[in-house]
Amino acid sequence: MEVLDSYLYTHEHEWIHVEDNVATVGISDYAQNALGDITFTELPEVGGEFEQFEQLASIESVKAATDVYCPMSGKVIEVNSEVVDDPELINRDCYEKGWLIKLEIAAPDEKSKLMKAVEYTNYCENLS
Repeated sequence: MEVLDSYLYTHEHEWIHVEDNVATVGISDYAQNALGDITFTELPEVGGEFEQFEQLASIESVKAATDVYCPMSGKVIEVNSEVVDDPELINRDCYEKGWLIKLEIAAPDEKSKLMKAVEYTNYCENLS
């Protein structure tokens, strides 16, 4: 399981990478592995505004369908159309190429409600 040190994680296995006031959001390696081959993604519209932990997107795989939740409150400023056209991109590279959306952060202090890489790794190990 790959966990990136500079990213933050949720208990529902989303990741967020914050640079200045813009965050990139996706699902973790643990999540994509648990889902298996991803067959469909439904992403929000650019301009959509979401509260922290509100449903943001949906992902379907050969095993299951799951909701994706927004790690921090903000406004969608970009969606990754490549994962809509090729959902398995998330399986191949969930961090670099398989990201879902970019978000203009509304409440930077919400980072305190997320897990750092070490905490997330421990959390996932305890799920097994």
